[in-house]
Amino acid sequence: MAKKKTKHYSGIGGQAVLEGIMMRNSDKYAIAVRKPDGEVDIQVETHKELLQGNPMKKVPFIRGVFQFIDSLTLGMKAINHSADFYEEEDAKETKFDQALNKLTGGNGEKVLTVFVTMLSLVLAIGIFIVLPYFVASLFDDFIQNRSLMAIIEGLIRIFIFVFYVWAISWMKDIGRLYQYHGAEHKCINCIERGRPLTVRNARRSSRLHKRCGTSFMFFVLFVSIILFFFIQVDNPIQRVLLRIALMPVVAGISYEIIRLAGRSDNFFVKILSAPGMLIQRMTTREPDDSMIEVGIMSVEAVFDWRAYLQEHFGYKEEELTEEALAEDEAAYLETENEEYTSEETGTPVMEEEIAAEDEFDFAELEDGAEE
Repeated sequence: MAKKKTKHYSGIGGQAVLEGIMMRNSDKYAIAVRKPDGEVDIQVETHKELLQGNPMKKVPFIRGVFQFIDSLTLGMKAINHSADFYEEEDAKETKFDQALNKLTGGNGEKVLTVFVTMLSLVLAIGIFIVLPYFVASLFDDFIQNRSLMAIIEGLIRIFIFVFYVWAISWMKDIGRLYQYHGAEHKCINCIERGRPLTVRNARRSSRLHKRCGTSFMFFVLFVSIILFFFIQVDNPIQRVLLRIALMPVVAGISYEIIRLAGRSDNFFVKILSAPGMLIQRMTTREPDDSMIEVGIMSVEAVFDWRAYLQEHFGYKEEELTEEALAEDEAAYLETENEEYTSEETGTPVMEEEIAAEDEFDFAELEDGAEE
């Protein structure tokens, strides 16, 4: 199965949900959830984007704001859908639910989703934007340089974000969510590296990806440091309001950076992506095979990976049939010394996972510098 290229952008993206994975391709998305009985439920729908068809959605830096809102809305919808499978069977509609449905004409769940999304956004702004400012202001009596204070505030913001990611990783449900997050990345990396989408091939792919939302959040934090460094006012209240008002600008710039990172492998992009990739080591974990299976089902519901491999990697149709893939799997199982057992999951994985192509190797910085 010779390939023409080593990597090619696929255009698909995803998100881990409760016991499942959501994959999106253009205007279609699929949510695959492993139900309590072990079966996998797959829901495929069309997503209507905010201001769909509006020319503003194609304008650089502005389109990122709309993409962020769309991703946040769709993400909350996907999470709520997956959570429905794990609600208590004897749960009854509360008086609050009844009143909200009556008030909204039966759209109580949608209204509640919007409210929760907005509340989450407000809390995020409070924790990652406002709180770091007030913590940094404690040093006002010791540091008079406003530019240095902006840098300290940014470093505090990054510390809070990293600590938050690390702290919630100890929760059992979040740990499984991080495993599904890893499965999502493995499936996308598998096909973008030109491998047939099977459990074995996904297993040997990296659990890190440059277009990840974790990397996007790091870019948001990094860009905010630069922006707030140059844009300053004297009034404390105005400084807080200015930081909040500039968040759409920060999101727009960050989107363009991560969009570039997802389409390029040059040396400069690798440097920009390195911190986000490191944080992904906390927000992703090695999944088990059942989780990868869910990811594959979600991909196949919205994306024809066989046609993609034929077009971009030179595969022939007969090489991608179920029979051919089964033979390839059997041949693999007969080989020796190609597997090791992960200490984290106890699951056999390929040696290539140790040096996966998408994981950032800091030695490349030295190689690039020498060139």
